[in-house]
Parts: sequence; C-alpha cells; structure tokens
Amino acid sequence: MIAGKKVVVVLPAYNAEVTLEATLREIDRSLVDEIVLVDDASQDLTVKLAQQLGIKHIIVHECNKGYGANQKTCYKYALDLGGDIIIMLHPDYQYTPKLLPAMASLVASGFYPVVLGSRILGGGALKGGMPLYKYIANRLLTAFQNFFMGAKLSEYHTGYRAYSREVLTTIPWWRNSDNFVFDNEFLSQVIYAGFPVGEISCPTRYFPEASSINFYRSIQYGLGVIRVTIQHILAKLRIYVHPRYKMEPKERLGKLPAGNKPFIIPSSPATRHAGLSS
Repeated sequence: MIAGKKVVVVLPAYNAEVTLEATLREIDRSLVDEIVLVDDASQDLTVKLAQQLGIKHIIVHECNKGYGANQKTCYKYALDLGGDIIIMLHPDYQYTPKLLPAMASLVASGFYPVVLGSRILGGGALKGGMPLYKYIANRLLTAFQNFFMGAKLSEYHTGYRAYSREVLTTIPWWRNSDNFVFDNEFLSQVIYAGFPVGEISCPTRYFPEASSINFYRSIQYGLGVIRVTIQHILAKLRIYVHPRYKMEPKERLGKLPAGNKPFIIPSSPATRHAGLSS
C-alpha cells in the first residue's frame, strides 16, 4: 500500500516457469498488497510453481486465449480485489520489478494516472538485447503515433504499465483485441480520453527465456498499430467513432471468483498464443 492506496501487481503468464521465481524475488512485498497471476494455458509448470511460491490469486485459462485476453482477466480480477493502483509486470523477467515502487508512487501522486516503464529513455534498449529491427520499428511507429495522436511519448510498445483505478473503470479495455495489439489500443484510448501519461526509464533484458513476438507477428503488430492510429484520428475528427473510444465508466464484466487455488476461465476453442512482449 502507498499513500493509503491498495497496490495490485498482475502477472500475465505464458510458459513462465523458468523466470517466475526471479521475478517474484524482486517484488517489494511491503508495497504490493496483492499479486495476481493469470496463466494462459502454459505448456510448462508455471501454475504449479506459482502455487509453490505462495501466489494467492492464480487464474488459469483452459486454452490459450492471447496476450490481450490475459490482460482482460488480470484487470477484472485486480479491480474485484479492490485495487487502487494496478501494475502489469511480465513474469518473464524482461522488466525489473525493482521499479514497482517508483511507478506506484507516480500514480499515487495523482499527477499521472498512467505510468509506462520506457525501454527507450536512458538509451538501454539495444544494450539490453533488443533486436535492431525491433528498435528501428519502435522508433518509427512511436514517431508516427506521436505525430498523429498529439502525444510526446518515448515509446508506445512497452509491456510495463501502471494504471489508476479510475483509468481501468473509465476506459472500455474489454472491447480491445485479445492479441498483442491490445496494449497499443489501450494507450490510444488513454490519450483519447485525456489521461496524463508519465514515463520512467526502465532497463530491459532480452534472453531466450524472455517472451517476445517473432518477426512475422511483429509485422502484424506494426500493421495493427497503423490501424489503431487511423481509428484514433477518425474518432478525434468525429468522422467515425469506433466503440473502443466510447467511454462508459460503469460498464463492467462479471465478478470473478476468489481463492488461492487455480480455477478455469471458460473459453472458446484454442487460439494461437500471441506472445507477451513487442
């Protein structure tokens, strides 16, 4: 808890067995009130390890639903737990949990209801192992979106994010994609709604066990970002307002069951995994 606000960290997991323990080890338990792990039908022992490590809230998708769908479950559960500050941290250890206090503090201050851990600020992305083609794409897509969406962010594609409860109960994130473009759609909604966005420099690690989308899916993601930007512009000009940009604060999905044992979220037939990081 910070400044009287409940902090919930959500871990969207897929095959995180190798890196989960290292991630949990660096989480400041004096700050974080609850940890929620949502497993998207991992093929390893992520869920069993999470139980052994004492994670109280574990949710299991019965089939792989995608990175965006994973986040939707994360945020629904975090809100039902009464979270005031909800921070998404990938359990693949690509982002350092040591920045959780800084991110929570910025949200708790009331100045920035959305905080991003930027891999670009500080110039550490390439040093951390980000592939050159991803770095170039990141810079080009970020410049493109800054120009057309009127923001001045260092990047739009980080998966390390903190949100206030107000943001998560105002933005209709449940209307977003179930795949990896979810993050970009969400940030577009945030900017459209006028929420201030803060950033902090975040070192990153790229290594074999860290989840990352491949070249083909990176192309798909880039095209998705262009689509989101066009939809954002059309909504701002009131030419066509996609349902994603229609803010309806009290619309909510069903309440999730609580408990310390894994349970199954019913789902449609299996879909291909969309990856955790762009």
